[in-house]
Amino acid sequence: MQPQKEWNDTSILLIDGECMLCSKITRFVVKRDRKRRFRFAALQSPAGQRLLSQGGLPLQDFNTFVLVENGRYRIKSTGALHVLRGLGGLWPLLYAFMIVPPRWRNLVYDWIAGSRYKWFGKTDVCMLPGKEVLDRFLQDGLA
Repeated sequence: MQPQKEWNDTSILLIDGECMLCSKITRFVVKRDRKRRFRFAALQSPAGQRLLSQGGLPLQDFNTFVLVENGRYRIKSTGALHVLRGLGGLWPLLYAFMIVPPRWRNLVYDWIAGSRYKWFGKTDVCMLPGKEVLDRFLQDGLA
């Protein structure tokens, strides 16, 4: 199923709103996304839940990284590598890891995702981003 029409012109990252690593990843992407092509939504938010549902993905799996781009859903390491390809600087060079079979890449991804709260922490409240970041979050599904 396709995302709503107003979302088709952008790439949307769905992130765990309680994960400190995910918060850092969001800031990392915003800082390097010179073309402002990426928008964000928490997996737990109404927008995130709607996009997960439209993509046929589990609504309670917050251990996954989801990139919605041109109506395609890319998850885990594949989504992360597609994001890196869209950033400025040398980050797109890491897209070369796409030659590694997804099964192997996702073993590393799952290991990090399974330990992210222990290593980076968890918060009960969503981060309070600055205006530059806040402007790039979907507000209840509206771009």
